[in-house]
Amino acid sequence: MRIAELSRRTGVPIPTIKYYLREGLVPAGERTGPNQAQYGEAHVKRLKLARALVEVGGLSIASAREALRLMFSAGLSELDTIGKAQYAMTPAREYMEDEAWDEAVAEVDELIAKRGWRVKPANPARRTLADALATLRRLDQDDYFELLDSYAETAERLAADEIETVARRGDLDSVAEAVVVWTAVGDTVLASLRRLAQEDKSTRLLEGS
Repeated sequence: MRIAELSRRTGVPIPTIKYYLREGLVPAGERTGPNQAQYGEAHVKRLKLARALVEVGGLSIASAREALRLMFSAGLSELDTIGKAQYAMTPAREYMEDEAWDEAVAEVDELIAKRGWRVKPANPARRTLADALATLRRLDQDDYFELLDSYAETAERLAADEIETVARRGDLDSVAEAVVVWTAVGDTVLASLRRLAQEDKSTRLLEGS
């Protein structure tokens, strides 16, 4: 199919498709002329994935590109594929290392140990969580830490349900795809549900019902 048909099939505007092609989120089509290329069903799927990660999941182009690369890599074990793809979705950040940071890192390590989570030291989410906790402490929002165990329990229960559901798919490609998409888009779903629930609870509290 030509790029116009690819656009029609996916709902992605042609300029966006060309941008994703330039950035390596979608592989190039088969050249049929100096300024013409043909695309197949694999391009349809890859383009839909790229759009979901960037536009719905909110990933940067670099993070989406790396996650997609790992999803479609050969020669990796199932665990490596899933782990590396998920790690790619937590971009590297700069951190302010001060007393609040040191305390937050220790709290993250303690939380992981207390819950018995088998988490590698290289998992970038450890540093992201520590940065968030350090920021809360710098803003004197210390009472938030009373909720940390509740957050961890909720995350653990949700992760167990997700992994159990994904594992039923069986084949590696489908499992890796689900982990990446569910992590990116699921973060948006979870944040939206939280905001809806917050409005409900605050309205009930303020209205006294």
